[in-house]
Amino acid sequence: MSDDPLLRVSALSKFYGPRIGCENVSFDLWPGEVLAIVGESGSGKTTLLNCLSTRLMPSAGSVSYRMRDGEWRDLYHMSEAERRFLMRTDWGFVHQNPADGLRMAVSAGANVGERLMAVGERHYGNIRSTAIDWLGRVEIGPDRIDDQPRAFSGGMRQRLQIARNLVTHPRLVFMDEPTGGLDVSVQARLLDLLRGLVNDLGLAAIVVTHDLAVARLLSRRIIVMKDGHVVESGLTDRVLDDPRAPYTQLLVSSVLAV
Repeated sequence: MSDDPLLRVSALSKFYGPRIGCENVSFDLWPGEVLAIVGESGSGKTTLLNCLSTRLMPSAGSVSYRMRDGEWRDLYHMSEAERRFLMRTDWGFVHQNPADGLRMAVSAGANVGERLMAVGERHYGNIRSTAIDWLGRVEIGPDRIDDQPRAFSGGMRQRLQIARNLVTHPRLVFMDEPTGGLDVSVQARLLDLLRGLVNDLGLAAIVVTHDLAVARLLSRRIIVMKDGHVVESGLTDRVLDDPRAPYTQLLVSSVLAV
């Protein structure tokens, strides 16, 4: 890992009127590190993810990102165009519902190719061959390159969304319940695939999940949230094997009791 973080989050808060979305969240994320944010529904984890990825403007606090040239930029002081460029190039966002992260009316190859064109690739042959290579990496056959995502199963759509996000070799990927809504057997394959790709590419990732098994498999470090606040954080194995906060103990024991 690099000596310098990739992302610095300081006292981040988001309020919806009197209701707390998240409050006073601070952490650093290093290049190549996978951080899981866990908690039950309504814990604030998705609000936090949307603030980190600039989909939501926070009520207070700051998030700074280290650009490729080493310069630190406050994400909320960047222009809308600069943030959009980051989302197309340096970042990826994997939605729980793949239809939210894909263009359903164009082909699988076009979904992957669009990201390449966003970083300046213009040669049709190169775009198509790279798309075929990436479809193969996510276990989609080359014969499906001209099929639209609407002809794919849920698991295939999610794998296509992952290929679309990773084809530009982003430095940071946000994942919102990436295995939510999938059958258990499909989840297992997808998690195995994700873990391999994240390791191979050296990606940093922030993964929101309510599933502690997903957090354990994918992440090195974990943040546990309840009612918009961080109640515990640390190395994933330590937190899940020896939880200290009563809420984390309850989460872990409820999984064991199933």
